[in-house]
Amino acid sequence: APSPEAGKPLAVSNGELRLAGKGRKLRKPRTIYSSLQLQALNQRFQQTQYLALPERAELAAQLGLTQTQVKIWFQNKRSKYKKIMKQG
Repeated sequence: APSPEAGKPLAVSNGELRLAGKGRKLRKPRTIYSSLQLQALNQRFQQTQYLALPERAELAAQLGLTQTQVKIWFQNKRSKYKKIMKQG
């Protein structure tokens, strides 16, 4: 007989899939960026706060990140930056 767990997604070590308890959405664990990746992202952010799609694709490929990771990093960075600016 199949185990009761069959059909449920299992936790996968590469961070693709996690089962977060009963009835909760699956979420990837937060990305840990290497210091090299952060250096490149911060450097690029100083040049421009907004990336065009081809720029985003290129940066993601260079750094070995997904475009979504780059997009979200920039979104988060902009909101942190604005928050700091608001405080003076």
